[in-house]
Amino acid sequence: MALVNMKDLLDDAYTRKYGVGAFNVTDLEMIRGVIAAAEIEKSPVILQFAELHENYVPLDVIAPIMIAAAKTAKVPVVVHLDHAESFEKIMQAIHLGFSSVMIDASKMVYEDNIRATKEIVKIAHALNVSVEAELGTMNREGGGAEFYNSIEDTFTDPQNARDFVEKTEIDALAVVFGTVHGVYTREPNLDFKRLSEINKEVKAPLVMHGGSGLSDFEYQEAVRNGVSKINYYSTMAYNVANSVRDRLNKETAQVFSSDVSMWVINLIKEEVSAKMKVFKSSGKV
Repeated sequence: MALVNMKDLLDDAYTRKYGVGAFNVTDLEMIRGVIAAAEIEKSPVILQFAELHENYVPLDVIAPIMIAAAKTAKVPVVVHLDHAESFEKIMQAIHLGFSSVMIDASKMVYEDNIRATKEIVKIAHALNVSVEAELGTMNREGGGAEFYNSIEDTFTDPQNARDFVEKTEIDALAVVFGTVHGVYTREPNLDFKRLSEINKEVKAPLVMHGGSGLSDFEYQEAVRNGVSKINYYSTMAYNVANSVRDRLNKETAQVFSSDVSMWVINLIKEEVSAKMKVFKSSGKV
């Protein structure tokens, strides 16, 4: 269909109670796999590129490919900048044609987070670009809460969430309720009661970061409690790499790098398709 604004897409997801998968991509194979899955599933989708992934490919190199893929897709596609901390990088993404950006000022003190977020919202909304922000401290698997009395101290406060959304006028709020970035090495403990309270207070779609490796029930319970955007990357990238390694170890015929590229596209397509079914976004286009 087209490159679309994230606000309209998430508002529909919130109303119809499904989650839109937001898949980070770092190369052409991942882009092709995600779009192919979305078209097969007749699902809206969000293509994401995280600021830290410039370690793999520069934003100005991958952005035109992401945007071209979105514009020629048969389903609605958002192209979104994930976890951007610098004003300059957000402005670059908007200039390159991204339809949505995330300002991650969650490491700042509360009032500074509001100030930084409002600045981005003012510019982005004038250009029909949606804005996501984060409240709380999203940790990585295996650590990240060393400076807090408990892991719960890093979670999003429901009352703060309401105040934050009202003051910033963001389109989506990333909340912290027990998920972490990375591949889980232990059973996650998600605070759905807190998520429900945030949903009651906040008049905006919620975003779940650290969405890799959860059970089907946990994904669907998150959606029932207001999550409309589910970020998914680490488990996908890990599973695909291991599947390619296993196939290479078993392959007896000649293998070329172009063959491996096609394997990756198909593996991404299969994994994304499966998640879209779980998120209940399949058939929503």
